[in-house]
Amino acid sequence: MADVSLADIKALRERLGTGMVDTKNALVEAEGDFDKAVEILRLKGAKGNAKRADRSTSEGLIAAVESATATTMIELACETDFVAKSEKFVTLGNTVLQALADSGAETVDAALATPVDGTTVGALIDDQAAILGEKIELRRVIRIAGDKFAVYLHRTNKDLPPQVGVVVAYTGDDAETARGVAQHISFADPIYLSRDDVPPSDVEKERHIVEEISRGEGKPEAALPKIVEGRITAYFKQVALLEQEYARDNKVTITKVLADAKLTVTAFARFKVGA
Repeated sequence: MADVSLADIKALRERLGTGMVDTKNALVEAEGDFDKAVEILRLKGAKGNAKRADRSTSEGLIAAVESATATTMIELACETDFVAKSEKFVTLGNTVLQALADSGAETVDAALATPVDGTTVGALIDDQAAILGEKIELRRVIRIAGDKFAVYLHRTNKDLPPQVGVVVAYTGDDAETARGVAQHISFADPIYLSRDDVPPSDVEKERHIVEEISRGEGKPEAALPKIVEGRITAYFKQVALLEQEYARDNKVTITKVLADAKLTVTAFARFKVGA
């Protein structure tokens, strides 16, 4: 049996981020050969990836990077907050993000096939999942084109990487207000830019629901049209950014905030880990 010291185990753990017992066993099996131990740990981890396929990934990070003409944002998910805050996981997120920004990938499938460091993003993620011992998946990626961008990344826990990310593409010169709108989106979670973007089928479904609710509340039949329209207006305020009251001042709408700042939002996206 090879004489494996605590210093050897510590050095390999710092290199790979693997557990104490697995690291020691790999070094013993490799008779102290670091490169062989790395190979043993990766092979063992790769076999474990299949077993982890059905596990849930409710932790992770949101990351974004801007270029002159587009901003790319990703959600990289893992199983535990322990891995989510690890240096290796955060580094993996940054590596994947930059590769996708450079390639222009706009879908998860295209992203996983993107070349990076002599392999692909998908293979790199699988490799790191094997090393870290958790299921890791690239859950979402988006690339937003535009003239200018406001990017807001929010930490819900100071010990974790950002858990909420917002990208706003806009025209205009008031960067401070644009960032304020990005912060608003992180809180208010709109789905669409304007009421015109809401699918008519969704509006009709909501109209049917609020009409039934209003009838169930015993509202007078003659008053139903006005009541229903009022509730549909409230629905638009919930799902459409331009209809919402500004989080920093609920006396004004986002539409007015943008108009006063001479800004036009052309697109936006919001990611939240696990949502």
